[in-house]
Amino acid sequence: MRALILMFLLAGCSLLTRGASASLDGDWRLQAGTNQGQPVPIVAGSPINLKIDGTQAGGTAACNHYGGTVHISGGNVSFSELFQTEMACLDDQVMASEAAYMAALQKVAAAERSGNALTLSGPGVELKFVLIPPVANAPLVGTVWVLDSLISGDAVSSTVGERATLQFRADGTFAASTGCRDVTGLYNVEGDHVRVTLDPYDTFGCGDGIGVQDEHVLKVISNEFSAVIQGESLTLHTGNEGLGYRVGP
Repeated sequence: MRALILMFLLAGCSLLTRGASASLDGDWRLQAGTNQGQPVPIVAGSPINLKIDGTQAGGTAACNHYGGTVHISGGNVSFSELFQTEMACLDDQVMASEAAYMAALQKVAAAERSGNALTLSGPGVELKFVLIPPVANAPLVGTVWVLDSLISGDAVSSTVGERATLQFRADGTFAASTGCRDVTGLYNVEGDHVRVTLDPYDTFGCGDGIGVQDEHVLKVISNEFSAVIQGESLTLHTGNEGLGYRVGP
């Protein structure tokens, strides 16, 4: 497993918000885009999303997650410290969609919002987004959560191995998998913090890549951690370590 931090320092790419009162905050989905006369491909089932929330920006670029800081001052906006996970999707069309979008995003120089529509533009670039309606937060208890990212400080990396899940049951029991092993236990929720008491489990060694993930998951869930739900996403944090989950089938 490797975590790749791609630093796109976009200090020179300022956005002019036409209509100073129009906030760019929201969850946006790309509807169409062009870069130097070439379309940004949009692949069914692999959407491109952009979320802007105060000073934070990011989303999913067809395959990988990306994020960073957005600086807004009056009509001027700039992105910095953008990172991107390194998960190689098998579909070449998905990877081409991601590459085209990320290349276009770096050339953005202006933004215009009209109701639920947002257009980012720059030299030879136009990206058209539509606002995604808010999704009600999924319940922590009873939901099957599927692991999709590992967090270490500001670095976010993709998962490896078999599907790893997490579930808090209504009877106070807890079950999780790391992609290498299954663990169970009891949990207690106080506010947005959770404490888990794990049952004894086998300490057999895991393979090189999955072993790192296994250790990371166990380190987070065996300590008291914060649990924050946003729509269908769950983020666990203890210290500088964290886990990102999504609602599973």
